[in-house]
Amino acid sequence: MKGRIQIFINRIHKKYLNILEYKYKLVFLTKFIYSTHLKSPNLQMKKTLCLLCCLLPLATFAQKTYTLTGEIGKLNAPAKIYLQHQVDKKTVIDTVKLIKGAFIFRGTVEEDPIYARLIVDHEGKGLEAIRQPDLRAFFIETGIINFQSKDSIANATITGSKTNTEYHKLVQMLDSVIRAQKALSSDYQAASPEKRKSKEFLDSLEKKNNDITVEKNKILLVFIKDNPGSFVSLIIALNSFAGPTPNPDEIEPIFNQLSDSIKNSKTGKEFAKEMNQIKATAIDSIAPDFTMNDPNGKPIALSSFKGKYLLIDFWASWCSPCRQENPNVVAAYNHFKDKNFTILGVSLDSENSREAWLAAIQKDGLSWTQGSDLKIWNNAAAQLYMVRSIPQNFLLDPNGKIIAKNLRGEDLEKKLSEIFATK
Repeated sequence: MKGRIQIFINRIHKKYLNILEYKYKLVFLTKFIYSTHLKSPNLQMKKTLCLLCCLLPLATFAQKTYTLTGEIGKLNAPAKIYLQHQVDKKTVIDTVKLIKGAFIFRGTVEEDPIYARLIVDHEGKGLEAIRQPDLRAFFIETGIINFQSKDSIANATITGSKTNTEYHKLVQMLDSVIRAQKALSSDYQAASPEKRKSKEFLDSLEKKNNDITVEKNKILLVFIKDNPGSFVSLIIALNSFAGPTPNPDEIEPIFNQLSDSIKNSKTGKEFAKEMNQIKATAIDSIAPDFTMNDPNGKPIALSSFKGKYLLIDFWASWCSPCRQENPNVVAAYNHFKDKNFTILGVSLDSENSREAWLAAIQKDGLSWTQGSDLKIWNNAAAQLYMVRSIPQNFLLDPNGKIIAKNLRGEDLEKKLSEIFATK
């Protein structure tokens, strides 16, 4: 229970702390081709103009430009503003200095709008030093997008962008939900360590969180229905509704409500592909095989566990909810390890946190098989199983069929008790 509440808290904080990196370069045609060897200068000019007429449409097709301009009060150096977004699932960043509050970013963008953030570093100390970021989420798209504010980017008015107008509309619709989520987070943070352990307190928070989620999802569905041709419906509303563990049977009918232009866009096709990939790890599906090295470098194949009930447990040493859940997993393992049940831990640690991973295994008493490729969220198994948040787990029967997902706390113990009660 405590792990679920902590996951909720982390999701709220992640929205403000996640940092992406990217820098675009503009390419312009700046020169005419000229050759002194041709007898006719006029002929050369005609050939040059013809070449440019052919090249310009191709350049326009390949690169669509955007310009972000703005003024945030009268801020000057050392204040900086950072542009953060993601391209091909890679972390990317750009930055410029603020001069009398003014800034400008230029770049290229593909056909679909890109979800992005602007963050103002008022003291110029760098992103890692910012504890309470002044940020504004928005969409990059072709054209000129302007930001105006007297004091902060968070309060900026955005003009010149259809997608950002639609996004602002959704944020306004979700205002009560956002305030309720912040209040719930504050309640948890304000609670004493003893109170945070109280089942009554945690049950109360979980009920409030569930009520907030129900209200949020109602609003998201209304927005999607009223705006089927908006990228905001796909990128923000539908992804938020789907959550970290989407159910394709629930999500696909909503996706199909979107316009053909959205569904057939690059982003739409990627979303549909992800849904199909999630189906591969749906309950009653045969779990896709993978191989991970254990801490000693020995390859461990998932298929080698056939014949046993197996829990694939995705976690990491840096994941607080995972560490809080580990005592429950340890208890279940000790209770059922002699009844044809075992666990395969898959860590989303990195090369830099390898020692922390090994220390966490020892400290938390994780005596079952552990594996990792130390690639964090690019972990091959996590990618294969579409793991978007941790902890996550998949329970397999002796034939390798997925029979349950995301069993935590009492739910894991209860499910295993049901299985082995008839054995």
